[in-house]
Amino acid sequence: MNKKVSLGAAICFMAIAAAVTFTITMYFSLNIFNSKIANVTERDNFYDKIEEIDTIVRNNFLETIDEDKLMDSVADGYMAGLDDPYTRYMNQEEYKAYQMDNAGELVGIGVTVRMDDSGYILVDSVEEGSPAENAGILAGDLIIRVGDVDVLTAGYSESVSAVRGEEGTTVQLTVRRDNEDIQLEAVRKLIKSTTISYRMIGEDGYIHISKFNETTASDFKNAVADLRSQGAAGLIFDVRNNPGGLLDSVAEVLDYLLPEGPIVSATNKKGETRVLYESDANSVDLPMIVLCNGETASAGELFSAALRDYKKAELVGVNTYGKGIMQTAYTLADGSALSLTTDYYNPPSGINFHGVGLKPDYEVKLTADQELNIFSLDENTDPQLQKAITVLNSQK
Repeated sequence: MNKKVSLGAAICFMAIAAAVTFTITMYFSLNIFNSKIANVTERDNFYDKIEEIDTIVRNNFLETIDEDKLMDSVADGYMAGLDDPYTRYMNQEEYKAYQMDNAGELVGIGVTVRMDDSGYILVDSVEEGSPAENAGILAGDLIIRVGDVDVLTAGYSESVSAVRGEEGTTVQLTVRRDNEDIQLEAVRKLIKSTTISYRMIGEDGYIHISKFNETTASDFKNAVADLRSQGAAGLIFDVRNNPGGLLDSVAEVLDYLLPEGPIVSATNKKGETRVLYESDANSVDLPMIVLCNGETASAGELFSAALRDYKKAELVGVNTYGKGIMQTAYTLADGSALSLTTDYYNPPSGINFHGVGLKPDYEVKLTADQELNIFSLDENTDPQLQKAITVLNSQK
């Protein structure tokens, strides 16, 4: 039996529907409005507090204020308040050094360093013919003072920056070697660093990648081409102690090695994911192995993960560092800059490794002494490299 709805009832239903829609819209709109008002209030309170502090200091501080240092310290403090070890403020000089480092140039003494468990500066390697070598600095040395300032007092980053300076100037260093403190001095110079070193090991090509900067991709391609011309039947990539570097650099290296498909994607704070780089159809068709360790981080991990995701290589070593977040540099009006954590970046599989690292396919540990002298090891003394050679040969 057909039922008829009166015109009045229809109008009533429409009115109720409109009222419900209006109520829901108003609810969400008020939430958004209140959230924005809260943010505005918080920001107003923030600026009011800074202004209050500034007024008290300027009216009562006994000494003269260094305005540039004050501004840098405020910016430093703001970024430190984000409680992110990878986010930082760089003044003009620090940002210039950052750009030079990415370009493969820096004014320094020619050492590769990292933070030791003690907090001091551990020298991983010394470049041949560098000021550091001329000064008598050796791999394995701990730099405990730069000038008259203890590294633990100044902090690791500040101390590393203090080693750098103007070309032709001298830096005084105190290094600890075999429980003996030795005072040395080195003359800073402009150093064009290379991130690629390579050689043949038997019938395999070995390439060590120390980091990924603007010169890495071209040097890497040249190395692979040269090794193939020498008859390399397989490739061993060593990214142990590789701290990462530029995303576009590692993407270009991976594009050269991988077949067509995604290389890396990024996920922002809203949970939105976008593909940043893709590989073309050209690839290198040789058996490959990657050496990694606990100091393999960031772009070094992306390199390792991407090759494994495409089943181009297996990993030998120990679990990697676990840094799967990216920083974006923002230049400020006065030439300083912010390096701000903005995204998670994901390997081709889409599985982010931040905080967990990559588990190797073949776990091989080094002794403490071997880890300390890792850059002095070779195929006769390096268990991880020996395992890589064995696995690689089994794939041919």
